[in-house]
Amino acid sequence: MLRNILFFLLVLTGLLLATAFAALNPGLIELDLAFFETEVRKSLALTAAFAAGWIFGLICAGILLLRFIGERRQLRRSLALAEAEVRTLRNMPIHDAD
Repeated sequence: MLRNILFFLLVLTGLLLATAFAALNPGLIELDLAFFETEVRKSLALTAAFAAGWIFGLICAGILLLRFIGERRQLRRSLALAEAEVRTLRNMPIHDAD
């Protein structure tokens, strides 16, 4: 419950900051995107850049997470094989016990 309240307050704070930023920066800027030129509000351009960076960060973290999951799977297989070998060696009779 407390986690939900904190998340809601964080989102509300972000929205309030975005609204204040948009109100304080009403001007237009011209963007040249190589294929076309357009004019957008400063706040929209900065918000879009922030969102693109956030999405890029999520993609990078997701790729790293998938790599860790694959490595974990491989380590579990190796552990299972090692445990099976140890069990087999423990169950073998000792022939050279003089």
